[in-house]
Amino acid sequence: MANIFTRVKDTIVADFHELLDQKEQKHPMTHLNQYIRNCEDEVKKLKLLIEKQYVIKQEYKKELQQAKMMVEKRTRQEQLAEEMSETELQQEASMERAKYQTRLDQLHEMNDAASKQIEQIEMKYIEMQHQLKNLYVKRLELKGRENIARVHQGINKVLHTEHIERSASKFSEAESYIERLEQQVTTNYRLHTLDARFAELEKKDSISR
Repeated sequence: MANIFTRVKDTIVADFHELLDQKEQKHPMTHLNQYIRNCEDEVKKLKLLIEKQYVIKQEYKKELQQAKMMVEKRTRQEQLAEEMSETELQQEASMERAKYQTRLDQLHEMNDAASKQIEQIEMKYIEMQHQLKNLYVKRLELKGRENIARVHQGINKVLHTEHIERSASKFSEAESYIERLEQQVTTNYRLHTLDARFAELEKKDSISR
């Protein structure tokens, strides 16, 4: 039995939440909030990509330094082999230097490209942040306008001619009812006083006899 009640309760709660969701989906502010959340997600993703790009740029810099160091090393070795008339070593050192120089040139290009790319995406990131801030401000403005509209709607509802007429009618009915009560109390008081006076008079008359 308890399981049946639990299932019924869960079904009612689920239906209630579904109705709330449907109501929220019909409200334009709900769609605006969802759009802003999507923009926030995109800004976060872009920030992560920028951070990854900086890591990649550091790797370029590391490889560039190593390649530059090897070019300088092979250049010194090539010169030493030439001075010592070691033709074969000189040729090997020269070939190695050329390979490292090619790698160094390539890394220079990649590093420059990475720097430009970071600069571009950072500008986009700043622009997106400004756009997101504008959305926050616009949403705040719309919330204020919606609230003011609801205030005026409530005021108009209270001050509407029909409501005023109904209120006046209710007050008039209440006032008439109170006046009738007051008249009844006054009448009852007078009758009571009159009867009391006659009772006193009759009492005196019986004593005098």
